[in-house]
Amino acid sequence: MIHNHLGETLRFDIKYKNRTSIGITIDSFGSVEVQAPKGTPDERVHQLVEEKWDLIQQKLKEMKDRLLGPQKKVYEYGESFLYLGNNYPIEIFQDINITQEHVVFEGGKLHIYVKQPDTEKIKQALKRYYYQQCKALVEKSISYYQSNFKTKPRSIRISDSKWTWGTCDSKLQLTFNWRLAMAPPEVIDYVVVHEMCHMVHLNHDRSFWRLVGKLMPDYKEKENWLTLSSWKMTV
Repeated sequence: MIHNHLGETLRFDIKYKNRTSIGITIDSFGSVEVQAPKGTPDERVHQLVEEKWDLIQQKLKEMKDRLLGPQKKVYEYGESFLYLGNNYPIEIFQDINITQEHVVFEGGKLHIYVKQPDTEKIKQALKRYYYQQCKALVEKSISYYQSNFKTKPRSIRISDSKWTWGTCDSKLQLTFNWRLAMAPPEVIDYVVVHEMCHMVHLNHDRSFWRLVGKLMPDYKEKENWLTLSSWKMTV
């Protein structure tokens, strides 16, 4: 079936089933399917597609971007980077008098101050900024949730792990991935809660997940954000 809207065309499949409401699904290849109760008029199907048009297009774009994978960064004026769940453009300032390259978030932009507009220097300044912000955000989150735990972490580290968002070892040492600074604050909170719960239950047994769910009932939404967005959390 085809639906036209604002000069754009959407092709979708429709399946009639024994159900009471109409639903729309998009598979991993970007195919759109409408599932509707038997006997649903075509007009009602098109009406729903029209109502959900923006959301469908957003999901299709996200899927296309994910399939293409992360684009190589060029570190030029106006290029966007994730910070706290949103994309912000960078603006580069050259200052030969600074002691160290650094980043300041101001006016919805990531201002990068460097002695020379060198790509590697810009990259390292950004990465250093994410490290610093991640540590501050994680420590703030740990302080907020600490009242729910009898034990405290012995140390808090920020790492460059390529495999994990956070870890907790048997010595109650917590480690977090610096890329978390790119995630929304509530997602950072989830990773913090997850690792703090490991201070009580070192494995992922039912008791562990019950504790996580008690402190953060919608934790699966946060996990889903990381699953869908981790591919673009790069510098």
